[in-house]
Amino acid sequence: MGERAVKCYVVTGSASGMGRAVTEKLRAQGHTVIGVDLVDAEVLADLSTADGRHRAIADVLAAAGGRLDGAVLAAGLGPTPGKERLRLIAEVNYLGVVELLEGWRPALAAADEAKVVVFSSNSTTTVPAVPSRTLAAFAERDIDKVCRSVRIFGKQAAPIVYAGSKLAVSHWVRRAAVSREWAGAGIRLNALAPGAILTPLLEKQLATPTEAKAIRSFPVPIGGFGDAGHLADWVLFMLSDSSRFLCGSVLFVDGGSDAYFRAKDWPRAVPIRHLIGYVRRFRGFTPYR
Repeated sequence: MGERAVKCYVVTGSASGMGRAVTEKLRAQGHTVIGVDLVDAEVLADLSTADGRHRAIADVLAAAGGRLDGAVLAAGLGPTPGKERLRLIAEVNYLGVVELLEGWRPALAAADEAKVVVFSSNSTTTVPAVPSRTLAAFAERDIDKVCRSVRIFGKQAAPIVYAGSKLAVSHWVRRAAVSREWAGAGIRLNALAPGAILTPLLEKQLATPTEAKAIRSFPVPIGGFGDAGHLADWVLFMLSDSSRFLCGSVLFVDGGSDAYFRAKDWPRAVPIRHLIGYVRRFRGFTPYR
């Protein structure tokens, strides 16, 4: 089957930044977009609370009539300093993605090859020393444990929680994307990892001298900042039929920062110590369809 002329998408964080750019471009193509945000959206929900996430799941399913052609998870909080911010960052950036997608999965499975794009970040590979215990706590969905795991970092805990949330959500995307529940249901699940994109959030950070200094000194081989509209074009491609063979990928669009720091880290050959597990998974695979 070909693409439907008019599709129904949900976009979180639709009121500003990259979420808004995606929403505007999808609507310009004639598609229906159900926006989710704190203000100026079809579904008003606070993704930092369990009630808000439940509301977002239910209200979007009702508005979509039980069928979604795609989802873009763009809502997120940056690494703003402050002890009170740690929980908010973790709740929105991790639970505000995985819980919503799990709730919407039946509606995505009801469509013909639905596409999902999760916003990750190049902080996943450029922020050092994110503790493994933090990632484990995210995987357990234990936000209290996440916050406790970064106490040692003091005032620098927010960037660690932020990077941890994006690492954890990228790991979730890659695990879920190739499972029977997602790939087996015809859903293409991928992540986009931007670098510094000139959004209202970044502009606010650049207006703060200490934050601006750190941002401007960060290595970006091609220089400057990314454009939200260009990132939206990447999302539209990932939602299109041309990306039907894209599954479980994390695409970096960051001006070369990831490659600058991690050029030799990936791709990496399977080490000999993992050979038995590799062979077991190889032999244990059965086609989903």
